[in-house]
Amino acid sequence: MPSRRIRRAWFSAALAASLAFTGLVTAAPAGAEAAPVTDPTVQEPLTAEAVPAPFSTSAWTSPGGAASPGDFTLSPGALNAETTTRVARLDAVLPKSGVQNLLAGANRTVEPGCSRDPFGTAPDPDVKYCLQNDDSVSREWVPQGITGVSDAKDNELWGEAGNVQLFASYDGWDPGRETDPDPATGDCTAAEVAADDACNQKGVRITFVQKRTNPITGAAEVKYRHVLLGWTYVNSAGHVSFDGLHAAEYPIQKGVHAGGIVWYGNYLYVADTRNGLRVFDMRTIMDLDPDGDPTTHDAMGADTDGVRTTADVQDKTKVGRHNNVWYSYGYRYVMPQVAAWKFKATQSNPKGSYACVSTGAPKASYISLDRSTTPDRLLMGEYCRPQAGYPSTGRIASYPVAALEGRSADVPAEGWANYLPLSNGGAQGAAANGGTLYVNESKGTDEPGNLWRYRWSNGQLVQNGQAVKTARGAEDLYLERGTGRLWSLSEHRPGSASDCTANRDAADPVGTDYCQRVLYGHKLSWLDAQP
Repeated sequence: MPSRRIRRAWFSAALAASLAFTGLVTAAPAGAEAAPVTDPTVQEPLTAEAVPAPFSTSAWTSPGGAASPGDFTLSPGALNAETTTRVARLDAVLPKSGVQNLLAGANRTVEPGCSRDPFGTAPDPDVKYCLQNDDSVSREWVPQGITGVSDAKDNELWGEAGNVQLFASYDGWDPGRETDPDPATGDCTAAEVAADDACNQKGVRITFVQKRTNPITGAAEVKYRHVLLGWTYVNSAGHVSFDGLHAAEYPIQKGVHAGGIVWYGNYLYVADTRNGLRVFDMRTIMDLDPDGDPTTHDAMGADTDGVRTTADVQDKTKVGRHNNVWYSYGYRYVMPQVAAWKFKATQSNPKGSYACVSTGAPKASYISLDRSTTPDRLLMGEYCRPQAGYPSTGRIASYPVAALEGRSADVPAEGWANYLPLSNGGAQGAAANGGTLYVNESKGTDEPGNLWRYRWSNGQLVQNGQAVKTARGAEDLYLERGTGRLWSLSEHRPGSASDCTANRDAADPVGTDYCQRVLYGHKLSWLDAQP
């Protein structure tokens, strides 16, 4: 008989299947938290799905050619009102932290100008940040999207805090999942969870990074802190709780890729590849360890039942409320989702493939902000690899970002919409400034990526100069206006020989340093001066 699988600490797949089959309600053990009323693995946004449509020559123009902006139209998530109510309840129970307090207590250190070199034969960037070793080589957390305070505020300051970057990482590894005979029902066994907390399906986390002056020593430093993203739900006991992020089509991890993020005003927008955008609020960052001492298990508030609760940030195997104790996979801070935007058009991109349809709902592979236009615009684009019957190189379009704060009516993409001028696709990120579109193209682990520059001419995207070589595994892009830097980050980590040493150029650095992750920035003035 197969062992009981752990899908969430409070909810086993075996129990779910049993209840669904019999229709019976089983009494929970004394003191145990009840099963959820709604399945928190079904989260918003939820875009309608359909079988991929046959290729139509009328749908495709050419690389750089015009696409339909109407395909990008976003509709408010159906659960937005309910989500607002849940987050308000959570807010009444858990204490909050502002962004500035979170940054002041940042507990991890960046090594600027370090020796790690994912660039190889590519030119060195203007600035390079190395993460701590466990983040740089983590098999679990894979960095993707990037934004910062230059996106958030016109003056590039959050209160008094400046020089702030944020990046998103998704949980890309579950050591029990690969050998699970039925991966649709769960992941690690109880023994596996006890041995490795990576078994947990943690979803997505956001990392706040700041260059600053140490208030005690007066020395310059770069510090950072991780924040877990959460999805609220209400269980059958009537308690509000939260889970990690999981996309609707993948009830187990690897569903939300977080390939792009944009911080604009109070809101953080996170790309949900097949569905649209998830929205988070900087004013609702929950602090589960207000006194900064994980051993004290701080007192939290009470939900509508009046029962006082506590928090435990030492136990990395649980998330949400269990037996009147709050858990967060060991993270001090949790930011719950407050709203969602879903694609209005039907999603018919093939699952499990990098191929993309030419019309219909796009993929939200990456997003960025363009503050050089009026009004400010949120760009959204696709990662695609052309295949037989699917010639699209990836589409890109933009929205008036302020319209996304309304959440009561559809928001269409406006103005231009194009297919990217990449013959083989592979765009990992894009940013626009002053009429130039910058696009990161990853070339895998074996060679530096390409940073392309394009301009619009008669509605077409046309190449503007040659590709500038950049980091292996180059991801999303973020423009920091004050410093004139175009920031990005690399995603690869040391692994097997086929990961990090296959087909290595003789001029590339020896060893695995070039497969370790960095945040980095190129000067726009330097980029624009390249041939």
